Amino acid sequence: MKIRATPKDDAMCGWYHTAPARQARPAHMGNTTTRWTVLGAGFTGLAAARQLAAHYPDQEIVLVDAQEVGFGTSGRNAGFAIDLPHDIGAEDYIGDIGIAKTTLKLNRLGQTILHGLVEQHGIDCQLRASGKYQAAVEPRGIAVLEAYRRGLDKLGEPYEVIPGKDLPGHLGTAFYRQALFTPGTMLVQPSALVKGLADTLPPNVTLYENTPITEVDYGDKVTLTHTKGRIVSDKLILANNAFGARFGFLQRTVLPMYLYASLTRPLTEAEQASLGGKPFWGVIPADPYGSTVRRTHDNRILIRNSFSFNPDQQSRPDCLARFVHKHRESFARRFPMLPEVDFDYTWSGSLALTQNHQSFFGQLAPNVYGALFCNGLGITRGTVTGTLLADMIAGQRHELTDFLLSTSSPNVLPPEPFLSVGVNATLWWGQRKAGRES
Repeated sequence: MKIRATPKDDAMCGWYHTAPARQARPAHMGNTTTRWTVLGAGFTGLAAARQLAAHYPDQEIVLVDAQEVGFGTSGRNAGFAIDLPHDIGAEDYIGDIGIAKTTLKLNRLGQTILHGLVEQHGIDCQLRASGKYQAAVEPRGIAVLEAYRRGLDKLGEPYEVIPGKDLPGHLGTAFYRQALFTPGTMLVQPSALVKGLADTLPPNVTLYENTPITEVDYGDKVTLTHTKGRIVSDKLILANNAFGARFGFLQRTVLPMYLYASLTRPLTEAEQASLGGKPFWGVIPADPYGSTVRRTHDNRILIRNSFSFNPDQQSRPDCLARFVHKHRESFARRFPMLPEVDFDYTWSGSLALTQNHQSFFGQLAPNVYGALFCNGLGITRGTVTGTLLADMIAGQRHELTDFLLSTSSPNVLPPEPFLSVGVNATLWWGQRKAGRES
């Protein structure tokens, strides 16, 4: 089977360029035979390889990525390691209380794993238990916050409702009318975290970077071919998110969406004083089509908004050029006290969404496994599903494993051209009605 698309992200990811530099591992060359291969060195693949290495300390685990670690999807998100469930299909954003409580356990286990690794290895990634603000500008957004508050009451989770008059003391800006603060989210520099996780893998994990797979052959063993060699493996774990569907499984179940972000230059001391508020925070929008905003450890401001549907799974320079103007407008509305602050970086990042918001977890074929489609929760969910998948393969079962297996059923999508027409219409209308939240 030919692999018709491989990751080719755009060059100016701010997280990647401001993270500590590292030496990339060499690309794979020649022929290798191994028992285990993990494809994709993002949060899911790194966790799966690490856990497999712990279960099989005398066996080599081969970990392959098409690009440099920290440059791809896992290093391009907004850096929120979120604990709380957020079911946008439910009226109160919590939905079934049993599912919500299990989801909370999953997310917090992912947080615990990451926090432990950062502490153990001293990874310089600014991981902080800062909580998150979910903020609203318009009445519709405030109604969303009220619904979510009711859901959190049902779940028994703490929160703080912050009125608009108090928000400048938190965020520096008077733009928002209300926010719901929840304390359990950890904020992180995502590319720095991924780089650090890769550089602290166990010694029996061999990482190959910049090795895009161009062909796969399934048989008694799995053969992965690339331009300079091939890897023959007894077992394959697909941990390459939306690109997993390119390998012959789960056809027409994933929507490759792209989100766009910009990161400013560092604020001067005078600009920091003019802004005020706390020195490190993160805001997610009440409206899902609104802007995610962060103030980082090095006093930059991140703006993330605007979607595109890219079925070919390739970045689009025309979208970057168009959406950076929206980022400037969003920044100016929120931070009129910073008129001279420019963006240093603008980039896109992929989201692997499914129509029913369910991921895939489990066995795909007799010698192929997968943990795919994180639906925007890659930091925590990717970490925990990669870990639990390796446990399952090694014969260890957990109540969370059974939950993941029982909810592993992404919907089949409509055929083209109906799919693209429907998705693009939904994106157009969603971003239009977001109004000042964008």
